[in-house]
Order: sequence, then structure tokens, then C-alpha cells
Amino acid sequence: MQFIHKIRYFFEKRGFDVSSRFADKLGIRVTNVRLFFIYISFITFGFWFGVYLTLAFLLKLKDMIYTKRSSVFDL
Repeated sequence: MQFIHKIRYFFEKRGFDVSSRFADKLGIRVTNVRLFFIYISFITFGFWFGVYLTLAFLLKLKDMIYTKRSSVFDL
């Protein structure tokens, strides 16, 4: 259990260090940078999920329009 806490502490320290250094370079508060990354992650995930649903709908529509016929007598 101690090993897991060490790993978590390491990643939290390095991750917050990146956002704080980025905020220092831009001259803004660290909380704004963290919120920006959180919002961007939700927006990009939602966008690609929407693209996935659109493509799935188009494939389903294609299958409904173009059905495969097994023989000539199915016409």
C-alpha cells in the first residue's frame, strides 16, 4: 500500500508542477490552467464521441439501404 501512495504522490507532484510552471510562463493563476485542461479534456472527448455516433448511424443507414441479395430471384 505504501508503494501505491508513493507512485500517486510522484505523479501528483509532477503533474501539478507542470501546470504551475505553465501558469508562471503565461502569468496567470494555476487554478485557471488546471480548469482549462479539465474542460478541454471533456470537450475533446465529447467531440470524438459525437463523431463516433455519427459514423455508426451512417453505417447503419447504409446497411438499411444497400441490402445484400443472395440470389437473382430475390429481386
